[in-house]
Amino acid sequence: MAVCPICGPKLSICCSLLSMWGIVMLALLGVFYKIHSVALFEDIPLSAEDWKKDNYTMSIIHEKFDQTAYNCFIAAGLYVVLFIFSCFQQRMNSKASYEMS
Repeated sequence: MAVCPICGPKLSICCSLLSMWGIVMLALLGVFYKIHSVALFEDIPLSAEDWKKDNYTMSIIHEKFDQTAYNCFIAAGLYVVLFIFSCFQQRMNSKASYEMS
């Protein structure tokens, strides 16, 4: 059974490079959210109702940091899947060009 490549050689290389960058960036961002970096406080999802609560504590802030870190790790995992797919496509393109020559 012959498997045909879906993406071309240039697109597969571009997607693999972009996914490598996405993996590194989102993994580092997730680590910084996990250690509760103060520089990223403005980026955690706090609504107006969260600020109006009387029982607003640091545990809620830490929970929001952890949830955002979890989201970054999920996105990095999706980029890993895209990277594997792109490398597979790149291999299929090189195999197809080898068989044609």
